[in-house]
Amino acid sequence: MTQRPKPPETLFDIENIGTFTPAPEIIDWARQTLINEGASLHNPEHAHLEHAIIGALWTNVPNSKNGRVILAQAEPGDPMAMGKWAKARARQQVEQWFGNIPDFILTFDAGYAATCSDIEFCALVDHELMHCAQATDEYGQPKFSRTTGLPIWAMRGHDIEEFTSIVRRYGAEAAHADAFIQAARQGPEIGEASIARACGVCLPRAA
Repeated sequence: MTQRPKPPETLFDIENIGTFTPAPEIIDWARQTLINEGASLHNPEHAHLEHAIIGALWTNVPNSKNGRVILAQAEPGDPMAMGKWAKARARQQVEQWFGNIPDFILTFDAGYAATCSDIEFCALVDHELMHCAQATDEYGQPKFSRTTGLPIWAMRGHDIEEFTSIVRRYGAEAAHADAFIQAARQGPEIGEASIARACGVCLPRAA
């Protein structure tokens, strides 16, 4: 695994409180470590992201939800602001950060990233990437734009959120959840980390 990126020291200066700064080094590291085929900790779940445009940000802005600190969050790259002017302002800011409108934006708490262990940082990035999905049709097949031929992107929860009720009602075999249960029994392949309750996407669902 290549050396993980660290947030710039300037984010810890008192005069820079309330700052967001682009972090292309996070995405470079994620591709070399997690996304690309042959990466040192390649996760095949991220294969669809090989050609996705992903932006990343460091921030020193505190964030919390339902009493829990948020350490990272994945969002669509195109801002979801309401109103034409609000959306236009938000798009202008995103374009200033990244030079374009990415498919996804990942934001990371600089304070946590500067002090956490390598395995915790790896798990955090891996987790946020899991929220970055290619949309699927009613048959579960990947969706592509009819005009551009490019993937249609979507945000997703994790598999366990989607099939818990099916397992409860029909059993693990009917839900095709046997592999998940077996993986849980075997323990982690890389290391232990508890990330979901520090994720801005997962927290509303966990509340």
